[in-house]
Amino acid sequence: MNLQDTTIEPRETAYYQRMADFWWDADGPFWPLHGLNALRVAWIRDHLCRTFARDPAATAPLTGLRVLDIGCGGGILAESMARLGAGVTGIDVVEKNIRIAALHAAGDRLDIDYQLVTASDLAARGERFDVVLNMEVVEHVADLPAFVAACTALVRPGGVMFVATINRTAKSWLFAKIGAEYVLRLLPRGTHRWRAFRRPDEVEALLQAGGLDVAQRTGVKLDPFRRHFSLVPSMQVNYMLMANRPA
Repeated sequence: MNLQDTTIEPRETAYYQRMADFWWDADGPFWPLHGLNALRVAWIRDHLCRTFARDPAATAPLTGLRVLDIGCGGGILAESMARLGAGVTGIDVVEKNIRIAALHAAGDRLDIDYQLVTASDLAARGERFDVVLNMEVVEHVADLPAFVAACTALVRPGGVMFVATINRTAKSWLFAKIGAEYVLRLLPRGTHRWRAFRRPDEVEALLQAGGLDVAQRTGVKLDPFRRHFSLVPSMQVNYMLMANRPA
């Protein structure tokens, strides 16, 4: 891994190094990711099945698709994709995350290729994937244009990328930062930096610069008292995008 990669934010890497032991504790500090995962996996699966003419009701509808999970953490999303039949590669810049993810996958007998590498280095190797998952990552990188350029380069012709992140609005400052970390304590303090939140227009412009066309958009809402996530039209706080590279 190129440790001089300008997309790496050292503060974020250090934070997730400290938190790595909690990835698979569904009631611990990463419980929002576990709750969010079920919602986003269904959204991703359904759109991939439409894109690649698959049956979403099939046992393993993503069989044959090569999927990359960028910033895979402990492997929560990567394992979900593998269970749907995809051939999954998970990458992260935190070595402890990769170790935990690999151990958990081995315990569940899932064949996932975990690598300690940046998206930039993977793109430089000439790697290309049918599906690139860029979920809850862009708000943690230092050089957003360079990072997205590397990520888009990893999408093959006819392939797709999914992006999930948090909008930079007054509402997101109130709910995703102050409310989530300080008032309701849904997340550990320091999980997010509001100035690093990304507006949809910023992300979409970079995707388009990388040759991808944004095809789907949705907002995501959390009911903190029921710990329930749902899709909503408003993208004022959390949102997801799907973008295609023309065949």
